[in-house]
Amino acid sequence: MTGRRSVVLTGASRGIGHATVGRFSAEGWRIISCSREDAPPECRRDPNWTHHIPADLADPASRDAFIAAANEALGGQPLHALVNNAAVSPKTPFKERLGCLNGAIDGWRQVFELNFFAPLVLARGFAPALRLGKGAIVNITSIAGHAIHPFAGSAYSTSKAALSALTREMAVEFAQLGVRVNAVAPGEIETDMIGPDYEPLITRIPMHRMGTPEEVAATVYQLCSPDFAYVTGTEIFVTGGQHLY
Repeated sequence: MTGRRSVVLTGASRGIGHATVGRFSAEGWRIISCSREDAPPECRRDPNWTHHIPADLADPASRDAFIAAANEALGGQPLHALVNNAAVSPKTPFKERLGCLNGAIDGWRQVFELNFFAPLVLARGFAPALRLGKGAIVNITSIAGHAIHPFAGSAYSTSKAALSALTREMAVEFAQLGVRVNAVAPGEIETDMIGPDYEPLITRIPMHRMGTPEEVAATVYQLCSPDFAYVTGTEIFVTGGQHLY
């Protein structure tokens, strides 16, 4: 394993997370991942994707079990990157935006457990391995954490705003360990979550198109590369300029 770089990535089974696995694998990194579902069968043949550990990161016990299993898989070797991608944005059966006046408060707690507390707990859990690797943490935030979004609910939006603030705080504290912490804030990205109701949003994007998961993955990868060795506490918007409005 000497010389090969390792990444731990959450929410790896689809969308941005799956594309990010593909990018790190193409660059020869060793990948340890998790999601609530198992990895797609074709992905199990990827020799760089050495461990996929099903876990529900919104559940503290499952979260702790994942950290223990992933650290065991590392076997005392350095960790060079942690990508906190797993998140949830709940909707009503009628796709109504869950706001401050509707929906159970327990739903807010579940959103924050996954979107906010999981990145914090994982960063702590992998801090020793990241220190060994002089690694990088990338938190996946959202354009919704910076402006009202027509489809993202209040719990999701505020959890992502909190994650943006946490990224800044972590950048200062983890710098003492030689670990950089940054965030990537995607806008409208073509994933399974996107439906026809998102089409009107394209008019609000200066580049007049949605982004691709691969474009987000490329940004995440670069933040973990030596080219960005002096970048920490930064949030990069991958929005086609949508965040400017």
